This record gives sequence, C-alpha cells and structure tokens, in this order.
Amino acid sequence: MTLFNVSGKTVVVTGGSRGIGRMVAQGFAEAGATVFISARKSAEVNAAAEEIGCTGVVADLSTPEGIATLVEALPERVDVLVNNAGATWGAPLEEFPESAFDKLWNINVKGVFFLTQQLLPNLRKAASAEDPARVINVGSVDGIRVPALESYPYSATKAGVHMLTRHLARQLAGEHITVNAIAPGPFESKMMAFALDDPGTRRAIAGSVPLGRIGSPEDMAGTAIFLASRAGAYLTGTVIPVDGGITC
Repeated sequence: MTLFNVSGKTVVVTGGSRGIGRMVAQGFAEAGATVFISARKSAEVNAAAEEIGCTGVVADLSTPEGIATLVEALPERVDVLVNNAGATWGAPLEEFPESAFDKLWNINVKGVFFLTQQLLPNLRKAASAEDPARVINVGSVDGIRVPALESYPYSATKAGVHMLTRHLARQLAGEHITVNAIAPGPFESKMMAFALDDPGTRRAIAGSVPLGRIGSPEDMAGTAIFLASRAGAYLTGTVIPVDGGITC
C-alpha cells in the first residue's frame, strides 16, 4: 500500500463538483488526502464538498479573478494540482461561432496554464527529489484522434492541453514538479449525458470501446492516484489514455 499511498497530501481538483473531477476528488478523499474542489456554481460546489468530505471553493477559472479566488483559498503547500475544469461545444462547421472558440480556449487551455503558473509557489513548497509535487491535466481522447462530433475547439484545445503538459513537464522537471495528462474516453459526465442517457446510444458507445464498457469512477481515480503516489514519481510529460482501448 505504501507504493500508492497519498494520505496526508493536499490535493486540488478543479471542476470537482461533478463528472470526472468528482470521481478524482472522491478517490483522493477516500485514500486519505486533504482535498479542495472548485467549480463555478456555488450550490453544486457546496453539495459536492459536503458529500465528499472536502473543502469547496466557488471560482470561474476562465478568468484571472476566478484563478486568484481559488489560489487565495488554498494552503501555502499543495502536493497535487488536478486541472480538470473544462467545457465543450458542438455546432455544424458553417455555423460554428467564434465565441465558442473563445470560451473553450479560456477555460480548457488558459485556465490550465495560469492556474498552474499561480500555484507554482505552493507546489514548490511540496516538491522534493524523492516525492515531487504533481500537476495532472485532464485532456481527452478527442485530443488524440478526430472525434465523430463537430466539436472543433474541444478537440483542438485538448490537443493543446497535451502539448502544454509536455512543455510544462520539461520546464519544471528541474524543480521536482512532474506534469502529466490523463486522456479519458467515455465516462459518466455532463458532457457525455446527451449520449449516455439514451440506452441505445449508450450501448453503441460501449460497443465501440475495445474493452466493451463505459469507464468507471475507479478507473479515473485510480489513474490519478497512481500519478500522485510514489508509484508515479518517475513519470513526467506523459499523456495516458484511459479509454478502454479506443486509441489503440
């Protein structure tokens, strides 16, 4: 158990009130970490924080003010930052609005970069050669392969998250801060609800996954805990598809 131990670590999970972020936050809390979650809607943040047993912070991470709000609410030492907050948008090519690109760029890429930047002092306090501080970015299989849906800025921004992960990993390795990304396939989330809530579509999506099922909370939490534990201390700059084999 020591190899995968994260008890006592301070973990920040953005977008932690639902979906993949909540799966990760719940997993860390159950493993003994001190967890902070953030999201934009106060009712959802407060309810999730109470159910998980963690601290909730209301913050819109697509804005500098929201990032400052979250940073100010955190302790001076942060062992693990999970950049999960994100958004998606779909529309036909000829009708795709510029505002959608701006929205997704601001939260999916700029939010990841500038929150990591602002939390560097906190991460440095936790970093050591034996036990680096960790940044875990949540990308997507849609940043690896072309998705079937017309979600142009989503796939483009998630590909950007993957490259940003590699770039930050190279820059921060000398400071004993690792940066890795998880690229999820289909999981229960608000983004996937339009498809997974329909039984026929759900069966079709599960059938398209080589392992034959939708991802479970344990699949996502387990990967994040691995990256945050001693077991994952020598990995940096990786993008790990957690997708049941979709990108094979």
